Amino acid sequence: DTLARRSLWEAGLDFDHGTGHGVGSYLGVHEGPQRISKAAGSVALEPGMIISNEPGYYKAGSYGIRIENLVAVKSITVNGAERSLLGFDTLTLAPIDRTLVDINLLSMEEISWLNAYHARVLDALSPAMDRESLLWLKSVTRPIADGV
Repeated sequence: DTLARRSLWEAGLDFDHGTGHGVGSYLGVHEGPQRISKAAGSVALEPGMIISNEPGYYKAGSYGIRIENLVAVKSITVNGAERSLLGFDTLTLAPIDRTLVDINLLSMEEISWLNAYHARVLDALSPAMDRESLLWLKSVTRPIADGV
């Protein structure tokens, strides 16, 4: 939760909702007990849990923005780690609208992440697309280095 809020905090901003919550079956969207939030949770995340990843920002009376994906909690390996660690695997794969992204505000690490995410989206979705849809998908997932 802290990592999701860090950039906003550095600008003196915050959001008033949790960063993520459990997602249940049969469209039970807010199903716990797992969550990622400023408020303490009573249930630790475990591999196999599905949770939303939805940081955002809302300026009262003006606008709001939120990118929301579902992720699966998974065990990860980190060289030299002294204990088992968890990470996330993104489940929902849709392009992020780059016309809404100011690349001048992104670090090189963030640009690399966005390019890798879009490459994964293209790789996963392209086999099921018709020619016209595939041309669109290639256009909206092209690497940032090729321009916005």
